[in-house]
Amino acid sequence: MVMGVDQYTSAHVFEDLADGGRIILERDRAGDTSGVARIRLHMHDIATAFRAGDFTKPFQVHAQIVPGTAVMREHHAAIEYEVVDRPRGGEVRLRTTSPTAVAAIHEFLAFQRTGHRAAGHEHTPN
Repeated sequence: MVMGVDQYTSAHVFEDLADGGRIILERDRAGDTSGVARIRLHMHDIATAFRAGDFTKPFQVHAQIVPGTAVMREHHAAIEYEVVDRPRGGEVRLRTTSPTAVAAIHEFLAFQRTGHRAAGHEHTPN
C-alpha cells in the first residue's frame, strides 16, 4: 500500500552508481496508465521525503529500520534526489559527492534489492 501499486505486477531496480544510485519502479504493462501515474506520484513522494531526511516509507514497507538510512538522514542535505518519469513508471536518482553518503546509499540499495528480490542494473534501459 505504501507504493500505491502491487509490487508483484511491477518491476523494481535498485542500481548502485559511482555518485549514488537510482531507484526504478515500473509497471509490467505500459497500458496501465493509472498504475504508471501512481508510481510517478510515489517516486515524487519518496524524493520529497528523502530530501527532508524522512525515511519512514522504507521502514513501513519492510517493518524494520533499513540499513543506510541513518547515515542518509544525517547527510540528507548533501544528497540530491531527482525524479525522472519513465514510459512505464519512474525513477529517483540519488547523487552526492560525499563518500560517506555514497556508501550509505549503496547499503540502502543493496538491502532494497534483497528485500524486493530486485535487479541491480544489468539490463535496465536508461
